[in-house]
Amino acid sequence: MIHIVDYGLGNIGAFLTLYKRQDIPAVAVSSAEELAKADHILLPGVGSFDHAMRLLNASGMRETLDHLVKDRKVPVLGICVGMQIIGDSSDEGQDAGLGWIPGRIRDLGGRGPAHRGLPLPHMGWNDVTPTRPLPLLSGVADPRYYFLHSFYFDNSDPADSAATAHYGDDFTCIVNRGNVWGVQFHPEKSHSFGVALLKNFAEL
Repeated sequence: MIHIVDYGLGNIGAFLTLYKRQDIPAVAVSSAEELAKADHILLPGVGSFDHAMRLLNASGMRETLDHLVKDRKVPVLGICVGMQIIGDSSDEGQDAGLGWIPGRIRDLGGRGPAHRGLPLPHMGWNDVTPTRPLPLLSGVADPRYYFLHSFYFDNSDPADSAATAHYGDDFTCIVNRGNVWGVQFHPEKSHSFGVALLKNFAEL
């Protein structure tokens, strides 16, 4: 059963619809009691880093979420801002992140000369290049996903970068450490590529 964390951000309905079409059980949860039953966790998010963290901390689910991910090693997939808040901190705000994968969220426009003049947010379809074999992309040929973001995950350990995309230069777009996964793009807007990724996550 996929448990989608509903803390007030993210397109929950789109994920529920995609999983229903694949005959994969999925449910939105908004309490610690519901979340405690999870064996797979989807953590969506849109908007700003601090706003996401404050809503999550106020939801009553933070402690249970940490326990499931860090102690029980339940697979979790953070999406867009849901990926960013699994890091330590962000240039976008002041609040601490979940700290599940070491790294800081940085301004995509501040990466250097290669990004001068490029419009932000980075919006639209982009190729995704795995840096190692990935179960999330199993069976996906020439993966392409839909992006909409102005910040990226600057992972502290290069080994945590599982895939990159190119916008001015290469940046990490999938992070992974153990049971923790994060994708900067929107699988729910990425047609068959996104369906395959979400199905693969359910099978981890």
